[in-house]
Amino acid sequence: MTTTESTLDRPASPPAFQPVSGARKTKNLVATVLVGLAFLVAVVPLVWLLITVVAKGFTALLSADWWTHSLKGVLPEEFTGGVYHAIIGTLLQTLVCALIAVPVGVLAAIYLVEYGRGRLARTTTFMVDILSGVPSIVAALFVFALWIGTFGLGQSAFAVSLSLVLLMLPVVVRSTEEMLRLVPQELREASYALGVPKWKTIVKIVLPTALSGVVTGVMLAMARVMGETAPVLVLVGYSKSINFNIFDGNMTSLPLLIYTELTNPLPAGQLRVWGAALTLIILIMLFNLVATVVSRFSAIKTK
Repeated sequence: MTTTESTLDRPASPPAFQPVSGARKTKNLVATVLVGLAFLVAVVPLVWLLITVVAKGFTALLSADWWTHSLKGVLPEEFTGGVYHAIIGTLLQTLVCALIAVPVGVLAAIYLVEYGRGRLARTTTFMVDILSGVPSIVAALFVFALWIGTFGLGQSAFAVSLSLVLLMLPVVVRSTEEMLRLVPQELREASYALGVPKWKTIVKIVLPTALSGVVTGVMLAMARVMGETAPVLVLVGYSKSINFNIFDGNMTSLPLLIYTELTNPLPAGQLRVWGAALTLIILIMLFNLVATVVSRFSAIKTK
């Protein structure tokens, strides 16, 4: 072997380390500072809001009757009773909304991911995009015009749930659609290769694989609609008593209670406002925590 051949066969030496230039260090520092400032701009108002609500509403939650009684017979200047009736109303309206929106949303997502082709799929996607940007007051007015104006039915909690469906449905469709698209195509092809029909592949393979993400999306969608104010203001009346009938009578929810007590300038009314706001935040936080726990325990273990 000649000297030339041995030199060619020899691996090239790595390039010498080049020190980072001052311009790159400056750009990196500027980017770090800007990202940190953006983080502070987003977090500081949130923390400030939470501290304010907790400081002004924590006293109300310490009352013995807050979680177990309604405001029936309570005068505006009296701080007694509680928000039990409003909690029941919020949970009932959200549950009925979920019973309608979740099956429809999941089935629509399955159609778009597994079967959707052509004009119908494009139309469905377009309508979901439109619903994603519809304000809550528009959804409430639409249900009011249809449910009360056209059908002649009265205000009720069920009408509120119908308007919440319009707000919750696109969130469920989009979150479920994204989770289904994350399922590897190889799992579907392996199932088809074994002779499993497509519908059974979706039920037995695709949905269980994406279940944790789907459940998380559903819980977050429920948490989002719990705090909507416009539907309850337009479609149901305020009541100081407990009402379990979603089809008849007034039913108070936490957003409606907050709005109603805002007209009460007395200290008792203001304390109920902050207490109801803190209660609503706690309920939404619990829904988010439940979504996290369910997502963790429903995920398919790969080992």
